[in-house]
Amino acid sequence: MNETVTEDEHVTLINAFIVPVGKEAEAVKFWDKAADFMRGQPGYVSTALHQSILPDAKYMLINVAQWESVDAFKAASKALGTESGIKPLEGLVPNPSLYKVIRAD
Repeated sequence: MNETVTEDEHVTLINAFIVPVGKEAEAVKFWDKAADFMRGQPGYVSTALHQSILPDAKYMLINVAQWESVDAFKAASKALGTESGIKPLEGLVPNPSLYKVIRAD
């Protein structure tokens, strides 16, 4: 499998969140703050938050975001943790990973 990403390829962040029961609204507010910060970072392209339609889903929220490059995402992610001042939500478990498109319709 080819693990490289060319300079002109955007990367996709897929971040599936385990959300504590009863903290769904707080988790969305947390995401809103983080997304607002990330929108101002170099290399940001877009983001969309998805909510499960099944109440017992393991991952209640899934963020899908586009970044211009792996390095841009890494720098923005680091800045989120060190410069944003946004406090983590207790019990919210993110599971982020970067992907590239290998097939599209």
